[in-house]
Amino acid sequence: MNRPGSLIVVVTLAALARGALAGPGYAERDDVHAFIADMSERHGFDAEHLRAQFRKARPSPAVIRAILPAADPGGRSWQAYRARFVEPARIARGLDFRMRHAVSLARAEARFGVPADIVVAIIGIETYFGRHPGRFDAFNALTNLAFDYPPRAALFRGELESLLLLARDEGRDPWKYRSSYAGAIGLPQFLPSSIRRWAVDFDDSGRIDLAASVADAIGSVARFLAEHGWRSGEPIALSAKVSGGDTPNVPALLAEGIRPARLPTELAALGIESDEAPELPAALIDLPTPEADTEYRLGFNNFYVLTRYNRSSFYAAAVMDLAEALRATRP
Repeated sequence: MNRPGSLIVVVTLAALARGALAGPGYAERDDVHAFIADMSERHGFDAEHLRAQFRKARPSPAVIRAILPAADPGGRSWQAYRARFVEPARIARGLDFRMRHAVSLARAEARFGVPADIVVAIIGIETYFGRHPGRFDAFNALTNLAFDYPPRAALFRGELESLLLLARDEGRDPWKYRSSYAGAIGLPQFLPSSIRRWAVDFDDSGRIDLAASVADAIGSVARFLAEHGWRSGEPIALSAKVSGGDTPNVPALLAEGIRPARLPTELAALGIESDEAPELPAALIDLPTPEADTEYRLGFNNFYVLTRYNRSSFYAAAVMDLAEALRATRP
């Protein structure tokens, strides 16, 4: 369904971004001065050193354009989204990646309980197995988003803070991290706060490097999912049917969100059926495609865990489907 106000929101955000980009350099801005003072007070950073870092920062219209929401979010297509990731070339590269890194994947599965194919699927979707890790300077991208993108400024100021702390912890120049437009780093596209909290030195090199060490990336993805509640041996999601066509219960169930809360027997009484569903809490997940029937799934705990990595049902379903394709085609 189209949202009449969505285009207005995008235009307004674009205008805000243009105004910010036309302003003074970052090192001269009051909001950046306040950020520097806070970093100095809470974390002991040298204020002049931070000012020198911000003097190198430049406005990036490409970053702001990339972060802006779609003009018509109601037009998102699950079938088109899935086709981008669950396709022969990515499956073939995934099988090769799994073979070449079988030892690290098996060790991560044994330690964290997360299936190897799930880890492979996430890295495959995030960066095409390391081929597309990002083309932006993380410090510059996060500076733009922290100070020139008001809707999520607090989030990205927190990530900029985490990047500076990460660089200090690792003894690295904060400008030496390459990232996506949103500041996500390395093969698994971890934000700086996630690196500091969840990343592991899985190759025992004495340092964590999610860009250069595939083993570190594998271990870090597995640990992230395990720490967020992955349950070994439990299903991710099962296909569901709405009995008798549309039912008035569907909108209410979808409004409850994706956190599993209802048993399949309870959902069946409301007209939502799924073959051989275990009696585990589930949520109704919709995967709509314009001008096509909506696909429904029962999402269990592990589906919800995948949405902690990327808060999108499309993303979690694509990870699940790519992992299943890898299992089905593996010799």
